[in-house]
Amino acid sequence: MTVLTAILIVCASIAAMELVAWASHKYVMHGFGWAWHRDHHEPHDRLLEKNDLFALFGAAISITFFALGSPLVMGAAAWEPATWIGLGVLIYGVIYTLVHDGLIHQRYFRWVPKRGYAKRLVQAHKLHHATIGKHGGVSFGFVVARDPAVLKRELKAQRQRGIAVLREAVED
Repeated sequence: MTVLTAILIVCASIAAMELVAWASHKYVMHGFGWAWHRDHHEPHDRLLEKNDLFALFGAAISITFFALGSPLVMGAAAWEPATWIGLGVLIYGVIYTLVHDGLIHQRYFRWVPKRGYAKRLVQAHKLHHATIGKHGGVSFGFVVARDPAVLKRELKAQRQRGIAVLREAVED
């Protein structure tokens, strides 16, 4: 396998993980996994949240792909692209930790962006947290954020249809 192919697989895996994370957040965390995710949406002063347990699933996915690509584990059945997929999943996990836990929730460092994409990420995630409970909501991705003005309109529409209960009024 060429270096370029390996790099492309890693990059594609990182991009695919945003889709996996979006679907997991919307349908698992805000679905049957709400018992673990709820404390992430509620004020608390603990260092760790039950929600942090979801990171173990991401780690398991990465480790599984590394194992599938390892001749030491799989012998002749090793599938080399799996190693690069595992690396992409790992890199996505690091990006998630720095962006979501670090930048957005400021668990590791304090920096409030004043402009650019980082500000947009923070705004979009604050709008995600504007709902009470697991129903409704917007912006389920972690490193891709849509226009906050569009998200505000979606939240208002959800409130009007009785889908979402908002913590506070979402202004234009």
